[in-house]
Amino acid sequence: MSEEKAYVEGRHPVEEALASGRTIDKIYIAKGGKSANVKKILDIAKEKKIPVSFVDRKKIDEMSESHAHQGILAKVSAHSYLELDDLLDNIRESETPAFLILLDEIQDPHNLGSVLRTADASGVDAVIIPRRRSATLTPIVAKTSAGAVEYVPVCKVVNLVKTIEKLKENGVWVTGADMNGEKLYYDEDYKGNTALVIGNEGQGISRLVREKCDFLVRIPMEGKVNSLNASVSASILMYEVRRQRDSGS
Repeated sequence: MSEEKAYVEGRHPVEEALASGRTIDKIYIAKGGKSANVKKILDIAKEKKIPVSFVDRKKIDEMSESHAHQGILAKVSAHSYLELDDLLDNIRESETPAFLILLDEIQDPHNLGSVLRTADASGVDAVIIPRRRSATLTPIVAKTSAGAVEYVPVCKVVNLVKTIEKLKENGVWVTGADMNGEKLYYDEDYKGNTALVIGNEGQGISRLVREKCDFLVRIPMEGKVNSLNASVSASILMYEVRRQRDSGS
């Protein structure tokens, strides 16, 4: 597990960081902040003995990466990434089918944050990202995820192709979202161990990753625009997995 110092920005993300039990070194609040949300955070910080500093808003502006801090920012230990071996152990030991998301070079932090938010809502076990050419768990991602980053394990791997091979060796079926997919996404069966692969904002899934997928599925497109935002595509597929597993069909 790798760790470094980072910031969580915004009222709701800070609340979720407090609720999740994440280590928080200090909370910074802009002077004059007196909303109900701020009072709730102050009460929890007092209970957990977390130091709070009231500072000029300009100082928080300088510390902020997302520039959407709402006058509150927490200094925390950086998110720990789940190790691939631990994830594979979890899959082997679990009595329920695995539900994973693999992101192939998703570089927009807002897309990663949105994927994490839907992943939390739809019951995804873990999100896998490559170490290179990918957004990572930054304050912008945390803010966009609305706190979901505190609950969805993220696994950062060296090579997605080799990771897919390991997943398949452990009984996971890998389905890629591709505009030239053989099937429509709702015609595939996701009730077993499933990993969905979502490509990046421009080129989609890379060739080598595409070739390793067991199945390729497409989302029907009727309009003039021939592609969807990566996080929207991911959301559509995640909820199809959820629908099939909840309904049994």
